[in-house]
Amino acid sequence: MNAPSKKATIYLDPRIHRALRIKSIETNQRMSQLVNDAIAASLREDEEDLAAFAKRGHEPLVTFERALKELKRDGKI
Repeated sequence: MNAPSKKATIYLDPRIHRALRIKSIETNQRMSQLVNDAIAASLREDEEDLAAFAKRGHEPLVTFERALKELKRDGKI
């Protein structure tokens, strides 16, 4: 069962609001559903990024200075 929706006030750039309204009409979806879907997609991307960071957490840190030295050593710069 879905939890009841929560009401929130958001402020959109007028051009973004217009585009959202047009997309809502053209796709026959409520603006709130389009916003929910966009936020959910963004949160999924964040979750994927965090998982990738955790997976690579054991890798050694390469400093900028070290990267430059390696590039110079290999004749790339």
